[in-house]
Formats: sequence, structure tokens, C-alpha cells
Amino acid sequence: MRKGFTRRPAAEQPAANHATNYITPGGLKRLKDERHFLLTKDRPAVVEVVAWAAGNGDRSENADYQYGKRRLRQIDGRIRFLTKRIEAAEVVDPAAPRTGQRATRVFFGATVRYANAAGAERVVSIVGTDEVDLERNHISWASPLGRALMKAAEDDEVVLRAPGGTETLTVLEVRYEGISVEAFREPPGSEVSTEKLDR
Repeated sequence: MRKGFTRRPAAEQPAANHATNYITPGGLKRLKDERHFLLTKDRPAVVEVVAWAAGNGDRSENADYQYGKRRLRQIDGRIRFLTKRIEAAEVVDPAAPRTGQRATRVFFGATVRYANAAGAERVVSIVGTDEVDLERNHISWASPLGRALMKAAEDDEVVLRAPGGTETLTVLEVRYEGISVEAFREPPGSEVSTEKLDR
């Protein structure tokens, strides 16, 4: 048998790649709130609709049943995704006291004021990949800008390599403070009315 078809003993297999999910306390709460909503409200409501639709006869042409089953698969997939992200979470509180370089250089949770070559200033907060909110200037630590700013201190020049080109930025200020993450809100119309089931 060729080597490509043999299985390595368990001791020789490489460790699974478990990427750490850096996240702020507010971001973790939002993930947990969404999972709780899906498990306790959204999924049970859809299960009720599917059970009602299944009792209406032929399932192959039953739109309520077909849509309900598809929606259940989507919900279950989202619950699995959220569970993995929560289990891999490493919470970093931006407001926690810091000393030494951790207080003066850019790391996860930093709020950074910088200027481009034209002198235009911008302020961004570096958060987790699940917390990106461009309207609030929350960028991911894994984004091109987040990576360019990492470990920089005030007055440092960094090079931003983005798909649109290369740009030199000057770090003007690095500070650590609480970062307000938008709380999870139930989507409008998420309540499934069971009144229509009494047709």
C-alpha cells in the first residue's frame, strides 16, 4: 500500500488547530445572549410550526413544513457556530489596569488615534472578529489595519498593506478604556405567532 493511504498513529498526528477567539466582555455577552435566544425562543417556535405542518398531510408539497425544516437547519448551524466561538473565547477586558508596554503599545482592546500621510485623523478600537462594527469604529485585531497597528506606540509610523494599496500611518495616541459593544437584540418579527396554527 502506498504511504499516502496509511494512517498515522494517534501520537504522531498534529494537534487540532484551535484558534483562540479574543473577545471583550461585552462581545462575549452578546454571543451568549444570541445563543440563548435561539435555544429558548426561536428554535422552539419553529419546532412548533414544523410539528403543526407535519400533521397537515403530504410533506413533499407542504411549504410550511419545508420552510420550517430549512429554518431549523439554519438555527442549529448558528447555534453550533456560536457554541464553538464561546468555547474558544479568551476574554480580554480593555478597561483592566495595564503596566509597562501593555499600557503604552497597541494590543487587543486598545483605542488608537492615528493620522494618514495627508494628516487626516481617525480613532479606532481593536476588538474581536465577532465584534466588528464599522459605524462605531470597532475593527478586528485580525484585519489589515488591526495587524498594522499591533505593538505600535505613540509617534510610531506603521505601514498599512491593504488590497487598495500601501499607506503609512502615524500613531498619535494609544489608550485603554471600556469598549461599548452593541447588545444583542431580538430580530424584528422573530416571534412566530402560534395563532395562525389554529386554522
